[in-house]
Amino acid sequence: MNALKVNILYSPGQAAQLSRALISTCHTRPLLIGGLRVATSLHPTQANPSPSRPRNFTTTCVAQLKDFFPAKETAYIRQTPPAWPHHGWTEEEMTSVVPEHRKPETVGDWLAWKLVRICRWATDIATGIRPEQQVDKNHPTTATSADKPLTEAQWLVRFIFLESIAGVPGMVAGMLRHLHSLRRLKRDNGWIETLLEESYNERMHLLTFMKMCEPGLLMKTLILGAQGVFFNAMFLSYLVSPKITHRFVGYLEEEAVHTYTRCINEIEEGHLPKWTDERFEIPEMAVRYWRMPEGKRTMKDLIYYVRADEAVHRGVNHTLSNLDQKEDPNPFVSEYKEGEGGRRPVNPALKPTGFERAEVIG
Repeated sequence: MNALKVNILYSPGQAAQLSRALISTCHTRPLLIGGLRVATSLHPTQANPSPSRPRNFTTTCVAQLKDFFPAKETAYIRQTPPAWPHHGWTEEEMTSVVPEHRKPETVGDWLAWKLVRICRWATDIATGIRPEQQVDKNHPTTATSADKPLTEAQWLVRFIFLESIAGVPGMVAGMLRHLHSLRRLKRDNGWIETLLEESYNERMHLLTFMKMCEPGLLMKTLILGAQGVFFNAMFLSYLVSPKITHRFVGYLEEEAVHTYTRCINEIEEGHLPKWTDERFEIPEMAVRYWRMPEGKRTMKDLIYYVRADEAVHRGVNHTLSNLDQKEDPNPFVSEYKEGEGGRRPVNPALKPTGFERAEVIG
């Protein structure tokens, strides 16, 4: 029985007693951090778990966590594979990703960069980042250390808020280019598929983190408002200037790479003990999507995979911003002429500032 029903059926005093009784089943007093419901200790059935039983990977008490998207059982279908299967990452590729910043060169670049800084400031406020937890403001995209680390709960709040927004640009751009192609009766030359795949990939990040916690009413409200504003802003900006919009997304992905790099560093430095506990296991959804091998399924490994994806989006969007938005083909899916195959952009994750037009188009 939830708290709302308790208040209806019982007096306020009785309701409070029952609420405390329900909370005590988790041997903890749940906290609401940034709109995320968090438990401060293990569920009683897991306080002394046996070695053969891994601890559920979540910061929310098991008794309170609910599955937001349980698998739908049908008579004939076993499971539905992802529409865009992930190609996977090697360990060398993932560890080679570094935070980087493309310096603004034009007025449009400068505008896009300043808008991203405003978004970063708003996100810090919305996710409860305190001044002592912020990195060097003179190098906000490359500095990855702060006076005080974030907690596991703060990281999950930040991940969910970030990924709920990051899945918007690719969908908006792909939709508008699709409609533009229909109106002009012309091919889009491969841009639509890449943009939609990017949006799908960001959504998989969000669904993975959603398996680890249960957002509260505040977080849901913030996401709803931010998505509504962001979708309409992206829609209008892409109509006005796709070039500036792709540069904006490139800068936004720089922030994502920075965020996940800092999280990896804090895990390695031992600041996030819940995520280094050998009993933790990541969601099965993540294992299947990234095809993560045995022995490489820790929280740090998961963040490495997510960061590599964000690095690709960073390189892709900076590259797309460098191209002719109406006529140039998408170099990431194009077949090159004989003798020019070496110009194909193989791994945009390792090209933080993107490929210049002369490098991939000629």
